[in-house]
Amino acid sequence: MSEPFTELLQRAVALARSSVDAGGGPFGALITTADGSIVAEGQNVVTAACDPTAHAEVTAIRRACAVQESHRLDGLILVSSCEPCPMCLAAAWWARLDSVHFASTRFEAANAGFDDELLWQAVASGNTGPQLPLRHLPVPTAGDEFHHWLAQADRMPY
Repeated sequence: MSEPFTELLQRAVALARSSVDAGGGPFGALITTADGSIVAEGQNVVTAACDPTAHAEVTAIRRACAVQESHRLDGLILVSSCEPCPMCLAAAWWARLDSVHFASTRFEAANAGFDDELLWQAVASGNTGPQLPLRHLPVPTAGDEFHHWLAQADRMPY
C-alpha cells in the first residue's frame, strides 16, 4: 500500500473515533484525489441528523459533490474507516468514484453490532424478503416520466 493511502486510512479511522466522541457512529470517510489530496470528509451522523442515509461515506460523497459542483466524482477515490455497506457502495458507484479503500471489514463492524449481512444477502439474491417486500403495481401513466425526461434536450446524463 502506498504511503498516502496509509495516512488517509488513518485519517478516516480518526474521523470515526471523533464521530463516536460526538455521539455518532464509529465511521469516517474521505473523498480524495489519486495523489491523496482530500476533497471532502464525512462522519456518521445518522442519529444526530435523524437521517438513516447519513453514513460517513454518503456524507463525504455529498460534500465532495458540492465542492466539485457535480453529481459525478470521476477521478476521485473513497477512503473509509470501514468496508461500505450496500447503500454506501451504491452511492460510490453512482458517483462514479474510481475506487474504494477501507480499513476495517464489514465483519469487524458486525462484531460491534453493525451487521449488514441480511442486506448483503438481499442484494446478492435480489430477494428483499419479509424485511422489505417489493411490490410492482403498474398504473396507466407508468413510464411517462421517462419519455418526458428523454424529450428534454438539455437533460444532464447520469
